[in-house]
Amino acid sequence: MIWLWVVLVFGTIFILSGIKIIDQYEKSLVFTLGKFTGIREPGLRLIVPIIQRMVKVDMRVRTIDIEKQQVMTKDNVPVNVNGVVFFKVSKVEDAIIKVQDYGYSLSQYAQTALRDVIGGMTLDAILVERQQIGEEIKKIVDKETDQWGLDIQVIKLQDIEVPDDLKRIMSRQAAAEREKRAVIIKSEGDRDAAKNLSQAADVMSKSRGAMQLRTLQTLDGLGPTASNTVVLALPVEVMEFFQKLTKK
Repeated sequence: MIWLWVVLVFGTIFILSGIKIIDQYEKSLVFTLGKFTGIREPGLRLIVPIIQRMVKVDMRVRTIDIEKQQVMTKDNVPVNVNGVVFFKVSKVEDAIIKVQDYGYSLSQYAQTALRDVIGGMTLDAILVERQQIGEEIKKIVDKETDQWGLDIQVIKLQDIEVPDDLKRIMSRQAAAEREKRAVIIKSEGDRDAAKNLSQAADVMSKSRGAMQLRTLQTLDGLGPTASNTVVLALPVEVMEFFQKLTKK
């Protein structure tokens, strides 16, 4: 009886150890005596203990950081760049069988691709075309990792750091550019104002009462304040009389 109980206990433990639960976001590879024999879908699954083993793979979108590294640009400027890779496993058997650690391998390959792309661009292009850089890195990485059973969703650059002395130079350059635009806008405004004044003077010189109306409008604009004192040396009519004499 004792031996029977021992057999039952060990048999129960043996059977229970072969019961596996696979979550909805996972898939599992089954290896029988070390040989790949199939893929198990989510749910309650049974394997033969000792003879078989199961390797679970997360099928959700994952993220891997591209560690910050210093890269020399095409115009010989050292920049520190890091990024992030969004990917998921598309072929479970390839991700486990063909590469030892697909996450680490993807991270290292992305770093290499980032250095290649950044090294072939100037600093101005890097600061402006972040999205294009991410797409170029994705093309390089996707071509290699496709045989690893990985699907690269997107690659984004996070930070681009330039040396402090270069930051100060760029800041002065930006300030000079803004000042240049301000001077150009002001000069264009002065030109337009002078053109309008010239046209107004031409109109008033041709109209008999325009100058008088303009003078009255100016006086009215001064307001009724007692501190405002206006002295007219000669009436407008007298000035027009002298103008007629000079013309004769």
